[in-house]
Amino acid sequence: MTNKGRSAALNKEKKLTAIDLFCGAGGLSFGFEKAGIEIIAGFDSCQDSLKTFTHNHRNAKGIYCDLSKPILGINEYIGVDILIGGPPCQGFSISGKRDPKDKRNDLYTAYIATLKQLKPKYFLMENVPNLVSMDNGKIKDKIIKDLSALGYNITYKIINAADYGVPQNRRRVIFIGSLGKFMYINEEIKKESPVSCSSAISDLPEDEVIDGESYTINPHSDYQTIMRNNSAGIWNHQITDHTEKTKKIISLVPDGGNYKDLPMEYQGTRKVNIAWTRYSSNKPSNTIDTGHRHHFHYKFNRVPTVRESARLQSFPDNFIFFGSKTSQYRQVGNAVPPILGFNLAKQIIEDSYAV
Repeated sequence: MTNKGRSAALNKEKKLTAIDLFCGAGGLSFGFEKAGIEIIAGFDSCQDSLKTFTHNHRNAKGIYCDLSKPILGINEYIGVDILIGGPPCQGFSISGKRDPKDKRNDLYTAYIATLKQLKPKYFLMENVPNLVSMDNGKIKDKIIKDLSALGYNITYKIINAADYGVPQNRRRVIFIGSLGKFMYINEEIKKESPVSCSSAISDLPEDEVIDGESYTINPHSDYQTIMRNNSAGIWNHQITDHTEKTKKIISLVPDGGNYKDLPMEYQGTRKVNIAWTRYSSNKPSNTIDTGHRHHFHYKFNRVPTVRESARLQSFPDNFIFFGSKTSQYRQVGNAVPPILGFNLAKQIIEDSYAV
């Protein structure tokens, strides 16, 4: 065996390790864990998210901290192989004011500072795609400059989670860095047939379910079977009690339709362009948000439950969310889809084999 071959064999035997900054509920790290990477810790400033994270990552620490300040005790993690995370992106988002001076845009500096201190072999950072063009590309250029100054070779790409088996059109920019050669996000793993909304959630009931209640509908797709694997029942499936007026209006919108399908008297009842949108049963869903309640189930006259939203984000049914229902929606909407995280993690693992 050549030296290169011996090195690759040793790398395959050693499990890569990672920590997750701005971990939230832990969608990205859950995908990395399923790919075979050991998650050591997650850092966040939301107690509900950390409760969810620690429950679903039994071997990882959930650490509460203000990530706008230096992290106490971060030196404990020197030697970790990968740093992952998605700094808060509201300042970059198209749904916000997109002010280049928004202080939330500066929170990525905590990520930079942690990279500088730990110098892991790899990092992965996720954000909204608008970051690339924000302020004529100056924010993106500054991020790349700061990361490159630490010795990393940087690749970034805007990708759609639906291309990787997630039943949701969710575009995000992914930055990957390596202390070795340039890594490129492999598009050959894209799925030929996107997973549709109905393929993702048609086995979940219309009505509310008590946490842990058994399934009453058989799975209708391979995706549903996978989501149910190792789950004893249904959690986080509490419905939203809409007014009679809301239920009447949404009942007039067809599968895949929106406010333009309503009679003129109802079209202006909500002053946002995504108002009264029904998911399309035969396509991936719209981007899951943090609970604004403008997107409705493709069939039922209500917004999706937390569990339905989690399914559309590719969280399996045994991944349980904690906190108020409002908090659970926020955790789901802010997360990176685990299946997307899994596919990105596999590429890092493959790169480590080649070293």
